[in-house]
Amino acid sequence: MSASSRGAALLRSQQRSICLQCRTQSRLAAPAFTSAPRRYYSAEATTTPAASTTSTPPPPPVNPPVTTSTGTHAATSTSSQIYRIKSGVILTRPPLLTKDLTPFEESFYFYQKRLNERLSAPFRKDFYFKKDTAADLDWRIKLKERHGVPAKDIGRYNPRGRMAWNDELLVGSGTSSRETMVEKLLADAEMRVSEDGEEIPAEDRVPVEKPMPRRTEADEKGDVRRLDRALDRTLYLVVKKKAPEVKEGQKVDERAQWVFPTGVVPTEEGLHETAARILTESAGVNMNTWIVGRVPVAHHVIRPVFGQKDGALLKKGEKIFFLKGRIMAGQADLSNNLHDLVDFKWLTQEELRSTLAEDYFHSVKGMFGER
Repeated sequence: MSASSRGAALLRSQQRSICLQCRTQSRLAAPAFTSAPRRYYSAEATTTPAASTTSTPPPPPVNPPVTTSTGTHAATSTSSQIYRIKSGVILTRPPLLTKDLTPFEESFYFYQKRLNERLSAPFRKDFYFKKDTAADLDWRIKLKERHGVPAKDIGRYNPRGRMAWNDELLVGSGTSSRETMVEKLLADAEMRVSEDGEEIPAEDRVPVEKPMPRRTEADEKGDVRRLDRALDRTLYLVVKKKAPEVKEGQKVDERAQWVFPTGVVPTEEGLHETAARILTESAGVNMNTWIVGRVPVAHHVIRPVFGQKDGALLKKGEKIFFLKGRIMAGQADLSNNLHDLVDFKWLTQEELRSTLAEDYFHSVKGMFGER
């Protein structure tokens, strides 16, 4: 072996030993990461101390949990538990109409229409109407009534005459209101010329069917149990629990009776499964609904009640996790419900504020939409 070959072999051996040494040092210097503590969920939360930061799982309880059943609900309970885990459904009907425009928005869009009329290419009626046909004669009559303006809903405005660049509206003008727009479009949609090419008298013209009003019969009557109300808003289903028995002279907080459909989570069900079951048990099967995801959108906590003298647990608390749902068709039906419900309403978020208990509404208000 030549001197150059021996030198190259020696250099490679030194580089290999350096790499092994660096690898060993980096392994020794690396911090020891511990896995996050696991969380064990059950039907009810326990009062166990905070989980340790080590990866060792908590020891099993000394007394094994005992499963008790009441009616259609089952829950695991031990003497050390003070909270019940519940799942609820915030069932919503989304808006069916766009929201009403403000006066500023109406004026702005009207201004944009006039700009488009002035800046766009001129209307070529020969492309749309054959000469001397009924449609052509009808167009000429209506164009004359609009003072030569092709657009049907921008008012008396000539973008290529003396009124050019006068696109703004005066303060208080009703030209851009929705009612005025609808009247103009309906009047223009009436056929003025018969198939024979003769103008139809005003008394013989067939009126165009008007669009349905934005306010329905349920809105006028204030019926909060119908889904065809507040068509431009989101509606939320709330149910009323049966009033508890109270002693003579005590008052019942009616706002505390109105809640979203809620029930206890058994150990063999997930939150979304309980939510779907509770909705069926509360509002019947005559609704086409679906649960949106498996992650709660809000939660509400009811604190437990302890005795003042001995500190004994008098009433367990509740931790309620709400999942969001949608209704596509159908209606709620409380007959034969399994949760002692006596009434229901479909309310907007402003109506919920005055119907639900204050702390209950505060817990769920973060999931409400813009409208």
